[in-house]
Amino acid sequence: MATGIMEVLLVNAKGLKEVDFFGHMDPYVLIQYKGQERKSTVARGQGSSPSWNEKFSFRAEYPGSGDNFKLILKILDKDTFSSDDFLGQATIYVEDLLALGAENGTAELHPRKYSVVSADQTYRGEIQVGVTFTSKVEEENDGQKYGGWRESNF
Repeated sequence: MATGIMEVLLVNAKGLKEVDFFGHMDPYVLIQYKGQERKSTVARGQGSSPSWNEKFSFRAEYPGSGDNFKLILKILDKDTFSSDDFLGQATIYVEDLLALGAENGTAELHPRKYSVVSADQTYRGEIQVGVTFTSKVEEENDGQKYGGWRESNF
């Protein structure tokens, strides 16, 4: 089994459906992968075309437990006096990326656009994201080095 770090580069979004009647939306993204969650900064006043340019790291395993290799990006609008509005979400399947990274040591999905859809699967805009997986070489003996006969105290 290969373990490593999956880095998600959150670039920007375009064409998000406006939900605020007054003022601009303040969108942010919740990124979820296998029980891990990261939150982007809030793009204050950037409306339907926010830009983040942020990197997030997740621990990933391949083949790992379960077969759920989905990276989920939930886009929300930050509201001050009410609960945040759900704008839509994008799903990126990373199983092939992890398999390639486990085999070659590293693999990359260059930033590209993914469709943002609402709960009823209607198109709500697009989000640009890149993903990189770098496998970590597992140290034997929990990282402890044991000497051979030349390094013994006898």
